[in-house]
Amino acid sequence: MLVLVGDIGGTNTRLRLIEVTMTVKSFKAIKTIREKKYLSTDFPDLVPIVQQFLATVEETTPKAACFAIAGPVVNNTSNLTNLDWKLDGERLERELNIEKVSLINDFVANSYGILGLTESDLLTLQSAEVSYDAPIAVIGAGTGLGESFLIPQGDNYLVFATEGGHTDFAPRNELETKLLHYLQNKFSLDRVSVERVVSGQGIVAIYQFLRDSNFASESTEIKEKIQSWEQQQDTTIDPAAVISQAALDKSGAAAPAKRDRLCEKTMEMFVEAYGAEMGNFALKLLPYGGIYIAGGIAAKILPLMEDGRFLAVFKQKGRVSPLLDKISVHIVLNAQLGLLGSVLYALKFNK
Repeated sequence: MLVLVGDIGGTNTRLRLIEVTMTVKSFKAIKTIREKKYLSTDFPDLVPIVQQFLATVEETTPKAACFAIAGPVVNNTSNLTNLDWKLDGERLERELNIEKVSLINDFVANSYGILGLTESDLLTLQSAEVSYDAPIAVIGAGTGLGESFLIPQGDNYLVFATEGGHTDFAPRNELETKLLHYLQNKFSLDRVSVERVVSGQGIVAIYQFLRDSNFASESTEIKEKIQSWEQQQDTTIDPAAVISQAALDKSGAAAPAKRDRLCEKTMEMFVEAYGAEMGNFALKLLPYGGIYIAGGIAAKILPLMEDGRFLAVFKQKGRVSPLLDKISVHIVLNAQLGLLGSVLYALKFNK
């Protein structure tokens, strides 16, 4: 059986065509036929991407498809949060001539993907005894901020999506309070969601706040790139990547005069806000089955995630802080977590 799976994000769309066969012991064997990544914003809809993808492979008639969507999914439909696409499973079945198309939230896919990871796919920040009858939490900052969780049920898990990234950003100190007011004024908002701070767009927003507040001067190189992006002169620039890479390049090793303090402070604030939000999420779930940090950012800034700041803020929860010492914390290194989860979901519901 041919199955098409995809990870549909606000930035990238990743597709994989797989062949599923049954072994003599009834276990499913999976063979990847083809996979490819596309820039989502280059297309008006998912259909032309899939059509282009399938046109490159001979004898392709997938029986089923499962797409992990960066946004809420209700009744097999979705309006993407960070992309102007409206997807409907039934429409996709008709237009793509696929028997069954399933849409699932991207963090539901990430949650299913957690179940298929190996130790080599993980970097452990905090070890703790795992309770297999407790929830598992999944959080990940990328284009946006995703949060989901798994509840054990017998030998399996029930997976639940949330929109926790759209809860209120809660500043913890004077500088973060000033950031909150800056974002309220900049975007004419009564409230600011945590996703506006803990995400790729959040990295940029923090940088702009610090720059506009004259916290530190901009380096010439970074200034040119950020201004080029802000003025839409070069849309290929990823400003969050520019800022985070500058912080990584300059952290610690360079002489103080050469360090990019603006980028460093941006990433310090980002990492702290990330840790604080993960701590909030953990207190609501008490995920003694473990917390898994997914998304596109954490694995790219490992030195900043490992220097102690992230875990310290994660566990700064007053009287209940000791509870968080009992939760294992892992960073997912496998960049194809969503695709892996989509495969597992497709196999589970398309036997």
